[in-house]
Amino acid sequence: MSELDRQWHYRPDGPVRVSPLFQWPPNPMAFARWVAARWFNIAENAILVLLAFACWTWFQPPLDEVRTFAWGWVGQMYLRNLILMTAVAGGLHLYFYRYRRQEDRLHFDARPLKEQSRAFTLGGQVRDNMFWTLTSGVGFWTAYEVLMLWAMANGYAPVMTWADNPIWFVLLIFLTPMWISFHFYWIHRWLHWPPLYRLAHALHHRNTNVGPWSGLSMHPVEHLLFFSSVLLHWIVAAHPIHILFHMQHQALTAATSHTGFEGLLVKDKNRLALGTFHHQMHHRYFECNYGNLEVPWDKWFGSFHDGTEEAHQRMMERRRRLANG
Repeated sequence: MSELDRQWHYRPDGPVRVSPLFQWPPNPMAFARWVAARWFNIAENAILVLLAFACWTWFQPPLDEVRTFAWGWVGQMYLRNLILMTAVAGGLHLYFYRYRRQEDRLHFDARPLKEQSRAFTLGGQVRDNMFWTLTSGVGFWTAYEVLMLWAMANGYAPVMTWADNPIWFVLLIFLTPMWISFHFYWIHRWLHWPPLYRLAHALHHRNTNVGPWSGLSMHPVEHLLFFSSVLLHWIVAAHPIHILFHMQHQALTAATSHTGFEGLLVKDKNRLALGTFHHQMHHRYFECNYGNLEVPWDKWFGSFHDGTEEAHQRMMERRRRLANG
């Protein structure tokens, strides 16, 4: 048994692959399959687009109402986001960890989450994760949505409608995860700068083994930085649907990507991709995989661990060099 196989309960076959958009020479068919898997199958991106449209239609105060600040509509948005996060993170936790419907199939690290640990503020991993997620996490998520929609309603941020440019309206939805990926890598590298790590990011890295509530369990400083990617729309015109999709993508995929399971099995087939081994390795090893797979910054800057023995040995050698000065 290899060193990696001893460390993990489940390790996907083959190397972790980044988006083929940046592959050279170009491979249009590989990129088409990548896009189809993430947008046109039962997948997170497709589900989140539908969710954003549903929220805008039924659960979002109109721009005319948000033009004037009032606690009523702000509270309505916070309650909606609280329900969404509880449904996603709580539902995944109940399914995979409380009721163990999938047992340990596709479970990267089968160690139990820490019910009792002094490493966590509230003495246990899930309690601690829920606290930071539902207070600071949902709070900053809502605050950024409130800021952006208020700015759009008052003409401080540019607004785009379907009638203005339907092609760009659709394209902006597809580009949003790539912008989030770009922003996340650089913010995340900054959070690993020792002073900022000790101040803020260490709270998230208490979770060396992750569960759904771990994804948005962050220090308020990290939430402030993490969600700031949406400020792009002070410059790039968007519709409120784009703002909702952007923020829900960041918040809710934080829960799904930290599920700890590669996917949801239905009749022994992975029907919905969830956690990524790529980011699971970051929580175990810390000095690799700072970004995600849409934009391959880790490959370009030498911090990519693709889950193979060769990549693991390269990471361990890099660690030894750093330790020896």
